[in-house]
Amino acid sequence: MSGIQQNAAPEHTGAPAGQGDESLGQRLSGALSAGVERVTASALGPYQSAVVRIGFSATWLLFLLREFPHRQEMYGPDAPWSWGMAQQLIADNHAFTALLWSDSQVWFQFVYVAAVLASVLLLLGWRTRTMSVLFMIGVLSLQNRSVFMGDGGDNVIHLMSIYLVFTRCGQVWSLDARRAARAREGRFGPAGVDRAGPVLWWVIGLALSAITFTGKTSGGWLSFFWALWLVQGMWWFANSRYPQGGARQMYDVVANVAHNAALLIVMVEACLIYATAGWYKIQGSRWQDGTAVYYPLHLDYFSPWPALGDLLSAFGPMVMLVTYGTVAVQVAFPFTVFNRKVKNVLLVFMITEHLFIAIVLGLPFFSLAMIAADAVFLPTSFLRWVGGLAARARDRALGLRGGRGGGGAVVPEQRPAQDAEPSAVRT
Repeated sequence: MSGIQQNAAPEHTGAPAGQGDESLGQRLSGALSAGVERVTASALGPYQSAVVRIGFSATWLLFLLREFPHRQEMYGPDAPWSWGMAQQLIADNHAFTALLWSDSQVWFQFVYVAAVLASVLLLLGWRTRTMSVLFMIGVLSLQNRSVFMGDGGDNVIHLMSIYLVFTRCGQVWSLDARRAARAREGRFGPAGVDRAGPVLWWVIGLALSAITFTGKTSGGWLSFFWALWLVQGMWWFANSRYPQGGARQMYDVVANVAHNAALLIVMVEACLIYATAGWYKIQGSRWQDGTAVYYPLHLDYFSPWPALGDLLSAFGPMVMLVTYGTVAVQVAFPFTVFNRKVKNVLLVFMITEHLFIAIVLGLPFFSLAMIAADAVFLPTSFLRWVGGLAARARDRALGLRGGRGGGGAVVPEQRPAQDAEPSAVRT
């Protein structure tokens, strides 16, 4: 009897057979559709991408300005890594550098100053699509000219300059965003014609034509630059002639997907940097016994403040705590990016660590580059709060508080629709 009861058919629950599987499939399909719509409908993380743009352009700009008196020894035609040796290396690894197009002093000075100017304009967010490409060209041209001049921070700038090309990093905190806001309000008149953009596009097209016909560069890099130029031209044509057309919407979808993919790559790159650094540290005997932090504090090369290094290393337990804490934070961070609270706490520790490295070990540009990479994980609410503080400070400096200062109009805030961000950086 018990065997019959065990094999008896289940009671009828009133739900059709297979309804549970269908509802699960519908939920999965709905979640997938919502995810695809979010990735294609908007460029996520506008504040994160803006702070990454500002951080890396400012870091590279400050580096170029600090090394301006030494630029000849580092990247000039008569540098220790000679022009001929650089040519041999580039012929082998096919890296891009405009400094090898000519060995004249005039060309070198032009490229260096152009790199500085591109950094300034990208920092301000003027024509960010074009300036991001010129910024990348400046970074690659100088770094690939003298490959032994860089460190870990330079490698990060090298990679991030390429990723920035594919991002829509001028949605907020940029001159482009201000110009777009004014155009929406009709401040440019009924026509609202953009004249600077087409002129800049034609100038770059002429430069590309000259480079192509003179054979200064070829292959993949030349095709890449021409593709970017053509895409920008088609974007401008569709936006000016058919602003509500299907082609314009398709370009927006492609740009959003490219932006979101590039932003994800930036996040993955930052996680890989910390994961590899942490796991390599674990294998070192000095990191295992808790004394690794002691030694760089007493190296002349990393001791701009010897007395400060002696003071910090005088207490043994503190050295051990900092050593183990550094490894723990770097190893744990990639596993906590989807936990908002833990991720934010570790971000505070990592940014503090980089500030410590900048001041105590005398590596400011490495630290600034890593802080700029960390900024992609900062919460939107915090970034908007910082942006509000900066805007109020700017208004006070310009005398615009309370409508004073010549009656200048206040630029409106960005549209709330642009506040979306990737799930890994959401607060």
